[in-house]
Amino acid sequence: MAHEQLIEKIKQTKIVPVVVLNTIEETLPKMEALIKGGLPCAEITFRTPCAAEAIALTVKTYPDMLVGAGTVINREQCEKAIAAGSKFIVSPGFSEEVADCCKEHGMLYLPGIVTPTEAMAAIAKGLTTLKFFPASNYGGLKTIKAICAAFPYLKIMPTGGISDANILEYLAYDKIIACGGSWMMTGTPEEIEAKTKAAVALVK
Repeated sequence: MAHEQLIEKIKQTKIVPVVVLNTIEETLPKMEALIKGGLPCAEITFRTPCAAEAIALTVKTYPDMLVGAGTVINREQCEKAIAAGSKFIVSPGFSEEVADCCKEHGMLYLPGIVTPTEAMAAIAKGLTTLKFFPASNYGGLKTIKAICAAFPYLKIMPTGGISDANILEYLAYDKIIACGGSWMMTGTPEEIEAKTKAAVALVK
């Protein structure tokens, strides 16, 4: 899938659930809860050892699900995530080696930024759709608007401190393609499904 199509798909979902999986056993129940809740999308983070295996299992079981890898901070993780079948790569900050790796593989890369300097580093690599993280700690929408005023061609996916209480405020700004969040990911699979349904209803 071309990067533009992929970005459009992320834009349509409006929410990218940030998923931390501590064991491989919890992967499918949580992914199924997201799908049943109406959000067939997940950014599975590389914060735990089973991340690559969880991505591979999800991609195999739910081939139509939009699955990305999050918290990718080096080339080794990036290669593993791509080999596992990730459709996009997300980092908490900007990594030149991850940017290079994604370019070599034709992979969409959403690096994290919070300053104009970081935005310029990403732009220098040809990247104009960026994650803004941690959003609530760095001025949220106010800072995003200031950065986008300087770089009007940027598209932003804010993550960090976003919940059902403030997501509509973020999504109302036309430079924001979607918001990353984990507020729907707590509790049992049934609770995740219910919270996901509520989140989808809210943003639609």
